[in-house]
Amino acid sequence: MPPRQLRLGAFMRPSSIHTGAWRYPGAYPDANFNFAHLKHSAQRLEAAKFDAFFMADHMAVLNMPIDALKRSHTATSFEPFTLLSALSQATTHLGLVATGSTTFDAPYHIARRFASLDHISGGRAGWNIVTTSNPDAALNFGLDEHMEHGERYKRAREFYDVVTGLWDSWADDAFVRDVDNGIFFDPAKMHVLGHKGKYLSVRGPLNIARPVQGWPVIVQAGASDSGRQLAAETAEAVFTAQSSLAVGREFYADVKGRMEKVGRNPEHMKILPACFVVVGDTVEAAKEKRAKLDSLVDYANAIASLSIALGHDASKLDPDGPLPDIPESNASKSGRERAIALAKRESLTVRQLAQRLGGYSGLAMVGTPATIADEMQEWLETRGSDGFTVMFPYLPGGLDDFVDRVVPELQRRGIFRREYEGTTLRENLGLPRPSNRFFAN
Repeated sequence: MPPRQLRLGAFMRPSSIHTGAWRYPGAYPDANFNFAHLKHSAQRLEAAKFDAFFMADHMAVLNMPIDALKRSHTATSFEPFTLLSALSQATTHLGLVATGSTTFDAPYHIARRFASLDHISGGRAGWNIVTTSNPDAALNFGLDEHMEHGERYKRAREFYDVVTGLWDSWADDAFVRDVDNGIFFDPAKMHVLGHKGKYLSVRGPLNIARPVQGWPVIVQAGASDSGRQLAAETAEAVFTAQSSLAVGREFYADVKGRMEKVGRNPEHMKILPACFVVVGDTVEAAKEKRAKLDSLVDYANAIASLSIALGHDASKLDPDGPLPDIPESNASKSGRERAIALAKRESLTVRQLAQRLGGYSGLAMVGTPATIADEMQEWLETRGSDGFTVMFPYLPGGLDDFVDRVVPELQRRGIFRREYEGTTLRENLGLPRPSNRFFAN
């Protein structure tokens, strides 16, 4: 039996998640908002046989103090559909995944945009369903306050039903285009949705043919109990944040177990945790790269992140001394414990710990191509994940390191493809094409 195959997506909005990325020597400071750079990145990812280019989205500038915001390279970015439509013409196999908010958009808009992207790209679109967590986004859409968390997820579940119902408005063979008899489509193969629910009222049908993939691939990113349940019921790929292999395995077992309970095949979902990857000639060289990146995070921003994590004002601590004993507070106990454990594990000073938390504090693989491949293989083989959503430390060098050095090592081990399996994102992820709920295929 052939070994399980890794699935790899690239997290490209922001082009690097790390706060110091735009300041790294040799990095493109404008990588997040420069089409030529993003086009080149997409083409490099496709040459490396990545599954998808993942475009997260924000409906507002980040809700942080202006002194911190002014240092952030994520304050602006392209609107995802505009960018991915352009990239679809510069690539042929790479999946194109965009975030679409179920709280601040209309299902008819979402259905049309993703159906259009799927047709334009020849079947490579994916919809990342989010409910939007930033409360400031509500202020940009005529609301005085954000919808309550539980209500957002209930609306999202109905929203999914409406969008997928709209994609099924037409049978695959509805458009007969009979020139001789003047019949463009068969009315018997058009379905009017006529949805009236608690949150949404949508008549339909969608005014575009059924997508190439039937439905674009459904991606979901929630980690709460409501998010896990929505993923189990709807998602075909899950973008998630996991701090360790043990935590990743618990999440994997939980969500796939929930899938089985609702009658879905667990193989029809790929769990792809975010993974920040820094490659070096040696493990120490990679750690030095990471330390350089972290050092580029402004200390005022960093110490604010550390104070939040500890539930304690860290600005009075000696920046270049070890982290002292920190008393418990009413803030997050898990955040405090993670920060203290990280400082002890890596013998970090207060400054180094603050800059780590202010740069990027999630799952990271920092090492040589071989050690990174070892970690990825262990996650895959022990059911911690089905692959990863790779975050690069900076562009272009961080992406080039992964493409040129880690991918060949994964291919040598037989756990990552050398050629694409098909032309659509579904084919490459090993996902079935969904049947039309209104018409027999």
